[in-house]
Amino acid sequence: MAALEINNVCKDFGSEQVLKDVSLAIDSGEFLILVGPSGCGKSTLMNAIAGLEPVTTGEIRIAGENVTWQTPAERDIAMVFQSYALYPSMTVRQNISFGLEMRKVPKAEREAAVERVAELLQIAHLLERKPSQLSGGQRQRVAMGRALAREPKVYLFDEPLSNLDAKLRVDMRTEIKKLHQRLGTTIVYVTHDQIEAMTLADCIAVMRDGRILQLGSPDEVYNDPVDLFVAGFMGSPSMNFISATLMGGSGAYRLRVETPEEETLELPWPRERETPALAGKVGERVILGLRPEHFTEDDARLSEYDEGVALTPHITVVEPTGADILLQLKLGDGEATARVGPKCRVKAGERLTLRIDMGRAVMFDRETEKRLA
Repeated sequence: MAALEINNVCKDFGSEQVLKDVSLAIDSGEFLILVGPSGCGKSTLMNAIAGLEPVTTGEIRIAGENVTWQTPAERDIAMVFQSYALYPSMTVRQNISFGLEMRKVPKAEREAAVERVAELLQIAHLLERKPSQLSGGQRQRVAMGRALAREPKVYLFDEPLSNLDAKLRVDMRTEIKKLHQRLGTTIVYVTHDQIEAMTLADCIAVMRDGRILQLGSPDEVYNDPVDLFVAGFMGSPSMNFISATLMGGSGAYRLRVETPEEETLELPWPRERETPALAGKVGERVILGLRPEHFTEDDARLSEYDEGVALTPHITVVEPTGADILLQLKLGDGEATARVGPKCRVKAGERLTLRIDMGRAVMFDRETEKRLA
């Protein structure tokens, strides 16, 4: 039985349809992340799951029970908000136990639950403090502790890390990951940060304009995106989109790319990545998708089959990041980003021989923006 099922849910605000026929299901213990740009409907969907927003049509089930028209209190969920939503006049201990007290849980059980989550989240030394005496990260732990004090069927996290600074976000992201691995809880998590999505999720739902464009594992949405939007949204830096002409026939497809130096670069398309859709696109312009890590520095030990055709472009910008170096280079009718190792000593204006890993390349239809191969 699925822990959460959403069936054909629509949500209208007046004449505007914010959620458009959304359906998904996750099993018990899974970590689902709803990701997408601002205004895509992910927070509205989260609020619908929580019961904070009534749906216009459709059905929501939690652990097999239809909760579509139940109040939030009846749904057996726990939610962690972006704003923490702590009671300023209460201590940390009181904030954590308040929900249990409202549910008439005996005092001894409440105290045991508080001690359990305080130890789990390493906030035992903060139990007698007020929220005003806590840092942002500590407040976030308290908000999580209030949710974890209960044992609901589903935990909901609505952009819980967006108010934290960059380093604290990374630290808290790791803590949430550890927490999920330790407890095996079912979590639905909203974020606009695709790095959070990639690192935390078992399953990612990429949303745009009130629809789910792709639902799959982090590996699937990153390496096998269904369209240009998913491909460009997931990954940092984002995927390079290069205009090319599809040449050849079955078993020998090639992509012809015009370079700024008026040279022609022909990239062989891997036979194992051919699809029937390619036959109807021969001679037409398509979009080649290459991630920055699909470019590698040339190595004589690598065969052309392993790493594709070598090219020697002019490097326009060099961006050291510490762990690696990002290079901007002219390719096709625009620029592309390549990710190379930190020992690369190329300078802007110089040429560098790179190879392209065509075994991981993707191809999109220029008109529909859907995946071709």
